[in-house]
Amino acid sequence: MMPSARSPQQLDSRTWDRSSFLTMLLLFFLILLPIKPQAAEPIATFSIVARDAETGDLGVAVQSKYFGVGSVVPHARANVGALATQARGNILYGAQGLGLLEAGESPEKTLQRLLAEDPLRAQRQVGIVAADGSAATFTGGETLPWSGGKTGDNYAVQGNLLTGPEVVEAMAAAFETTDRDLATRLVTALAAGQAAGGDARGRQSAALLVVRQGAGYMGAHDRLVDLHVEDHPTPIKELFRLLGIRLSQVAVREAHAALREARASSPDASDRAQAIETALTKAAEAVELYQFSDAGFIALAGAQAEAGDMAAASEAARRALLINPVLKRYSVIPETGLGIEPPLLARLLDDTAFRKVWDALPGADAVDPEVLSAAPTEAAE
Repeated sequence: MMPSARSPQQLDSRTWDRSSFLTMLLLFFLILLPIKPQAAEPIATFSIVARDAETGDLGVAVQSKYFGVGSVVPHARANVGALATQARGNILYGAQGLGLLEAGESPEKTLQRLLAEDPLRAQRQVGIVAADGSAATFTGGETLPWSGGKTGDNYAVQGNLLTGPEVVEAMAAAFETTDRDLATRLVTALAAGQAAGGDARGRQSAALLVVRQGAGYMGAHDRLVDLHVEDHPTPIKELFRLLGIRLSQVAVREAHAALREARASSPDASDRAQAIETALTKAAEAVELYQFSDAGFIALAGAQAEAGDMAAASEAARRALLINPVLKRYSVIPETGLGIEPPLLARLLDDTAFRKVWDALPGADAVDPEVLSAAPTEAAE
């Protein structure tokens, strides 16, 4: 007797049954396998955590041959401390470590408690600085060589998979001998580490975090500086560039604060003269840090006008308009706080050189008298 023929449907069903059985069998054996904790990719890098003894600012700077290192390593909280977690980085160390510092634990004790129950502690590297300037660093015995760290007054530096110990030594020396704001000192320390050899694999990303109480946007958080360079052939150089822009923003904000103080003082008061000088200094600093800062030139124009130098104020205002012609539009909508303040604009429109630039730019040349008499609005950030 000839075997009966099977339909395509029967063959498909038989094949499906066999495939399903093999899949279920594989899943069964996978379930029986022991579950081991999975660690993240190692973050071979170098970093510095530090405190500014004068301002109390706290911060972290880091560079690595790893994409987006700023998403893992730096953690800081104003008036509490700063922490870097790297090698086999543990992001949970950030919140946990800062919480321990805030509860009164020292950096050394905080490290002990973080590492005590961590099965991967031998693969960790951590740096911590507290709000009082005390610092600690830890390098696990299984981190990639060369690895190690160093502490000093108000800082800790550490790195793994480095070209040698000279990297952390150079970073420490740069931080100790640089007399600038904390953010600049931190990036200068990174640059020194890179110049000494840096990460043995090369370079890719960098990050900078500096905190101060109420120093963030509109005072809503503590991040004075929060910069990330995710992927760049020279990440520290790019970090320096971005830092210049951010510090320019900060200087503009300080210039406007000084201008408000000057305008609130009586005309002959000594504190008015001091406030105007501060505004001039900060506005000049803003445009030096970032030459394309239209907001910086507007602040400079305001400070020079308050100082009685309308020729200089006109020049600065013209620079602002040429950098960003859209300012003409916003200057006639004073409630935005984005353009030239109405009282200053009224005076500038009487200046021939300023008027020539104003009239040449797109938009209506005439300004409603009600706009020019409006009260100044606090400059938008």
